[in-house]
Amino acid sequence: MSKVKHIGLIKFKDGTSAEAIENVFAQMLDVTESVEGIEDYVSGPNASPEGLSLGMTHGFIITFTDAAARDAYLAHPEHQRFKESVMPSIDSILVFDFEV
Repeated sequence: MSKVKHIGLIKFKDGTSAEAIENVFAQMLDVTESVEGIEDYVSGPNASPEGLSLGMTHGFIITFTDAAARDAYLAHPEHQRFKESVMPSIDSILVFDFEV
């Protein structure tokens, strides 16, 4: 079985405070610590000097043990609660998964 990298790139709505953004990632950390099958979670603001972010300001990567763990996370009630809580502050999000 292959591990799955679950990558999210986020553009927050104009006027979203740094504190609110920090809270989004703190909540995400809590979710990743409560769902089985997650090996690693990292997040942070865009630091690329290339100017190719398409307006995305922050990103995260979650490493799952396999696709089944990723699928369980997507349907997990804690993940659903998290999405409902933070989506009002997000202008756009790109999610991309690949196996390693």
